[in-house]
Amino acid sequence: MYLCSRRPNINIVMKPERKEKKGKQPKTIRPLLNHQKHVVPLLNMALGVISFLANTASLFMIVSAIVEFGFQLTEKQVLELNWLYFWVWITFLIDRGSHLLLMRKGYAKSEYSFLGWCTNGLLMLTLIPIIVKMTGIDDSTGMISILDNRVFHVLVLFLVSIIDLSDGLIRLMGRKINPALMLAVSFMGFILVGSGVLMMPRCVQPGVHLSWIDSLFTATSAVCVTGLTTIDVPTTFTYLGQLVIMVLIQVGGLGVMTITSFFALFFMGNTSLYNQIMVRDMVSSKSLASLWSTLLNIFGFTAFLEAVGAVGIFLNVHGTIGLDFAHEVLFSVFHSVSAFCNAGFSIYMDGLGAPVLMTGHCWLYIIISLLIIMGGIGYPVLVNLKIIVYKRARLIWRWMRGRHYASLSIPVLYDLNTKIVLRTTALLIIFGTVFIGYFEWSNTFADLTPHEKVVQAFFNAVSPRTAGFISVNLNSMCIQSIIIYTILMWIGGASQSTAGGVKVNAFAVAFLNLRAVIHGTERVEFAGREVSIDSIRRANVAVFASIFVLFSFVFAITIIEPQLPLKAIVFECVSAFGTVGSSLGITPVLKDGSKVLLVILMFLGRVGVVTLAQAVLRQYKNQNYKLPQDSIIIS
Repeated sequence: MYLCSRRPNINIVMKPERKEKKGKQPKTIRPLLNHQKHVVPLLNMALGVISFLANTASLFMIVSAIVEFGFQLTEKQVLELNWLYFWVWITFLIDRGSHLLLMRKGYAKSEYSFLGWCTNGLLMLTLIPIIVKMTGIDDSTGMISILDNRVFHVLVLFLVSIIDLSDGLIRLMGRKINPALMLAVSFMGFILVGSGVLMMPRCVQPGVHLSWIDSLFTATSAVCVTGLTTIDVPTTFTYLGQLVIMVLIQVGGLGVMTITSFFALFFMGNTSLYNQIMVRDMVSSKSLASLWSTLLNIFGFTAFLEAVGAVGIFLNVHGTIGLDFAHEVLFSVFHSVSAFCNAGFSIYMDGLGAPVLMTGHCWLYIIISLLIIMGGIGYPVLVNLKIIVYKRARLIWRWMRGRHYASLSIPVLYDLNTKIVLRTTALLIIFGTVFIGYFEWSNTFADLTPHEKVVQAFFNAVSPRTAGFISVNLNSMCIQSIIIYTILMWIGGASQSTAGGVKVNAFAVAFLNLRAVIHGTERVEFAGREVSIDSIRRANVAVFASIFVLFSFVFAITIIEPQLPLKAIVFECVSAFGTVGSSLGITPVLKDGSKVLLVILMFLGRVGVVTLAQAVLRQYKNQNYKLPQDSIIIS
């Protein structure tokens, strides 16, 4: 089975020129029938083989670029890589050319989108310097020198490789592979790649030894946007390694399959209807018509909010934290990405709890808190809010221009998911801010001014859901604050967001179901709507599965680490499952067995226990019959 088989289906439509007697075929049609029977299958097979070779070349290209990126190479090794790049380039040219020449008329136009044709154009531009040298034309112009540049060639080949593999992965979904399994495998694959990249010499500080288990732990924590680390990030990784971690966080926050789908659908034009339906379900688009807009909204919201957050952080810390301009930019961008993706990683010495940040930088914590909230409420809610803001802006504009007045209240536009997420999120933030502020006012916040105490209470109520940034020593917090912290970590953010945890959607629906059972009602209602039975079942399963998984992993780690306090182990496991990243300080002293268990727990928390179970367990179809019902004594 090929990784990427475009299946051009070179079928020829034949129209007889004149009527013949029944049972006989026109003589002019018979050669075409022989062509259809014998030649076309061979051409399809040849195209499939070429596509397979192109995908293999793409893998070699990406691995080679990463090796050159992370290692100090000798001249001989660079020369060997140049030969490899050359054969990858030849393979891509043959692949693109053969598909455009051998496909049936009209199909080649749908093979690539406009941007796909632009990418093919960049690939063809690499031929110009060769043509110029062969024809003896003066090549002293600046454009020819750019096109003959090695960096340009490598970037073009790398871009084509990413698009080719993305297209192959999306087409692999067309073979009706379980989407949940595809999602889990994609995360697992990116984690393994990330762990290998982080171990490259250019990513690790000179003289620092990074073991594979610590690299795997860090890569898993970054891709699963957790923030737990067994090592100190600023002193272990170079600035290049920190950039790699930021990329892993960004990919993990957006989702590997979301990025892959974006590349494939953005550059390729002939994805099947089944592929588009699969992508629609992954990104929770309401229809195929809105699939493009949903993907663009996801990337647009991410880029806009992270850019605004980075600018705000830079303006707040510029010239005040002892960094030069370039490192201030890196600090701002890294923490903006880490906050929006709810990752909790920090590259500043002592993290966000550094004394120089705790005094006089209230806006830094407010900006990071707002980024955490925006990333944690989910893309469907952000899209819904964008529609509401747009509609209200139009009404205000019409009113300002003197046109007929319409009410600015548009309750119909708020869908049930948005109402549940926003109200539950607001209640959890208010609950956490009030109680953490109350218990820590004269404890860990004792040395701060009143307005700094309020800001820190707000920040420490937002961060557990599920960013994990730490501004105070958690071991100094009272037990009541630790319990609140643990509850907030377990609940987490919203579905289809960058956050982890049980999800506020599931928690709210389970609570509404509990309320309905207590009141003796048959329906679960909220905001004038009835919650579907499927949503209730999934919410109850998510809550029960999370408790069962946490209990199992806590029990296992207590066997491996009998010397550690139970409070710290429970906190660590909930933090890993909720992809939070907060810790009571036991992460660096864990044994390798415990680290592996936490890696699995972070993976389960990011992918989802229910999703992973659906990926590995057999799925049963709905039966057309019903069994007799009976009651079980529950209470």
